Amino acid sequence: MNTRYDTLIYNVHIASMQATDAPYGQFKNSAIAINDGVIVALASAANTEVLAEFKALSDNVIDGKQQWLLPGFVDCHTHLVYGGNRATEFELRLKGASYLEIAQRGGGIKGTVSHTRAADKDTLLSSAIKRASRLCEEGVTTLEIKSGYGLDLDTEVRILQVAKELETKLPLSVRTTYLGAHAVPSDFNDNADAYIDFVCQDVLPHIAKQKLADAVDVFCESIGFNLSQTERVFNTARSVGLPVKAHVEQLSDSKGALLAAKFNAQSVDHIEYLAECDVPALANNGTVAVLLPGAFYYLNEEQKPPIDVLRHHNVPMAIATDFNPGSSPLASILTAMNMACVLFRLSPEEALRGITVYGAQALGLNDRGIIDVGYMADFTLWDIDTPAELAYCINGHRPAAIFKGGKRV
Repeated sequence: MNTRYDTLIYNVHIASMQATDAPYGQFKNSAIAINDGVIVALASAANTEVLAEFKALSDNVIDGKQQWLLPGFVDCHTHLVYGGNRATEFELRLKGASYLEIAQRGGGIKGTVSHTRAADKDTLLSSAIKRASRLCEEGVTTLEIKSGYGLDLDTEVRILQVAKELETKLPLSVRTTYLGAHAVPSDFNDNADAYIDFVCQDVLPHIAKQKLADAVDVFCESIGFNLSQTERVFNTARSVGLPVKAHVEQLSDSKGALLAAKFNAQSVDHIEYLAECDVPALANNGTVAVLLPGAFYYLNEEQKPPIDVLRHHNVPMAIATDFNPGSSPLASILTAMNMACVLFRLSPEEALRGITVYGAQALGLNDRGIIDVGYMADFTLWDIDTPAELAYCINGHRPAAIFKGGKRV
């Protein structure tokens, strides 16, 4: 052992999220060494000789005080760059109006589109920083942000630019997703096919050429886009070299998940109405199921995702906030985790894996979400007795420390 280390954190319990027999992939009384933002060594802190040698070779030594070290959280599905808010619609829903009824009245997504188109870049950035900061406070170190509240070229570009700029304002990695096929804007007079022409011929090639998006998403649903339209977007995404994701089976069984799996989608999201017979297709094509309990809660839904069948077929289940102004104004990844346990009956360990290793997998990232040698040094330190506490208690915990790229932030 002769390599010097930037940082050594010792006297910690590590919930590594590795696939081991131990709960949470845990290593008790351990030490972790970091170099150039990457984990380069894990060792037992019980071996005093080895620990002393690690300390001597480390520029910065941190006593973890028997706290728990977890991977930085990954919120793999959000829509947090937008203008205005929809508190009035929240009131309408409480009075009995459905999500579908509000959308048909020109509210919902279209209402947010109007506010977002009217907002300049500085306004969008300022509000996005506030929202993303709430997630950072709970230990989110990687964040996915979708467009979809512009539905024209200029505003969609502006949203994606603002999303990427968050990386310069906060200790975050941001993955951007182009969700132009979110709704048909009013300027297309409800002509969904003409709008998909615009998305595929004009916007998506520009987005890809400017490298503004890491993936492409579609809202494949009865109030969104049908299978044929969704497939056109997926084919265009493939032609410009971008992977796909899909909002599917949230309100009905549209078979969008099957289509997405055929395109080796990174993830299918919502999936409350996913048919049990369609689950094997996700497993066979390596597609992650992203559960969004915030939307389920806010919309007062009753149909739950087929959790037991997903478990049986070993489909990875990620969890995300779905932070958006209408159906999930949820700025708390820990609350999303609690909701997944209470509403969908996930275990705390499944929920933690859902916001770490499987959240990363849903974004096509294989360098984070786990604490192990060779992975990014994104992690959080918690003053808790067991990792289950993070799912158990609502608003009861904040990390004692957050590390992004090996640096304490």
